[in-house]
Amino acid sequence: MSRLRILLLGPECNPEQVSIPFVTYSHAAALAQLHDVTLVARMAVEDALRRAKAPFRAIEVVRTPLLDRIFAWGFRRIFRSNYDGQALTAFRYPFSIAFEWCAWRQLRRRIFAGEFDVVLRLIPMTPVLPSPFAFFLRKGPIPFVIGPLNGGLPWPPGFVQLDRQREWISGFRNLYRVLPFARSTYRYAAAIIAASSQTYSEFSAYSDKLFFVPEPGIDFSLCSADSRNPEPGGRLELIFVGGLVPRKACDLALRGAAPLLRSDLARFTVVGDGPERNRLEELARSLGIEKAVSFCGWVSHTEVLSRLRFADVFVFPTLRDNGAGVVFEALASGAVPVVVDFGGPGDIVHPDVGMSYARECLTWDAKAQRTTQVLNWVVRRGRKPDLVPPKLLEMQGASCY
Repeated sequence: MSRLRILLLGPECNPEQVSIPFVTYSHAAALAQLHDVTLVARMAVEDALRRAKAPFRAIEVVRTPLLDRIFAWGFRRIFRSNYDGQALTAFRYPFSIAFEWCAWRQLRRRIFAGEFDVVLRLIPMTPVLPSPFAFFLRKGPIPFVIGPLNGGLPWPPGFVQLDRQREWISGFRNLYRVLPFARSTYRYAAAIIAASSQTYSEFSAYSDKLFFVPEPGIDFSLCSADSRNPEPGGRLELIFVGGLVPRKACDLALRGAAPLLRSDLARFTVVGDGPERNRLEELARSLGIEKAVSFCGWVSHTEVLSRLRFADVFVFPTLRDNGAGVVFEALASGAVPVVVDFGGPGDIVHPDVGMSYARECLTWDAKAQRTTQVLNWVVRRGRKPDLVPPKLLEMQGASCY
């Protein structure tokens, strides 16, 4: 199959950050190995992108210095530099629209001149931030694809952990449907890629052009053979990795493991930090397990992977998590994941998942191949792929999505 000429919208794509900016960069770079990708990004990430030397055909920088300064001021002064909030997503709306409008003005002549085969918007990954590009391209000349999209998880009732973190604005989420460009984004998109079963169900009305590709991924080099050589009667090594915030529910992991820890049958390592740390340390003391629990704080990504390879079980009872790339890393490292059957972790973990599955289905290369199937379909170079959420796929008896 010939290489596609992809115009990829990834304003915050950044190889030197974590979470969504890094996820987007890794996905974009994997696509660039297969196709001629022109990445469209903000001025703020230009230097990091060029330092990474990914094989993009070109990097188009959209320069909006005044808007960038306004956003940076608001992020610092209003949101206290906290990325983990829904109100920040609402704040991003006008800046997201402005970026795409400027990108359209900068690139429309080249689009109509036939320089690209398809437009793919990777970021923002949330469906509540629409794309003007879908409206601009409603009559051609090339198709528009959006995703992977994630979000929209309900707040499960009955958990005080979520009550401590739920924001007032969550009750107004569905108002995004009446925002400018919201309806046209999905009406005119040639394909919609969802990254979770929840988001997939949210767009079920577009089932004829709806596909599933997970949000996170892992580098193939992380998928190594299991080097564990447990000693008979040895203690079980348990590990939690994540921000110590209420919705991650590390307290549930400690309470669940307490009988093993008190009996000296296991040790528990907590990797991460956050506002809940003092409360969790006090909980460990009150449960009588403080000698069996180690709080490590934040460590390097390399150290995280090393600790996962040493662990037997990855305990991750997060109550509301859309992606959870650390679950992918645990699978690749051979640590058995114990997760809540909800959200991103619940989409991935099932009885047939293991290290082989991670190598074959969860790498960035595998993710780029799935996205390529969708792009080839919209440009009429391939058949329509059957990409549905893993829970549906498991019912159909398939081995990989």
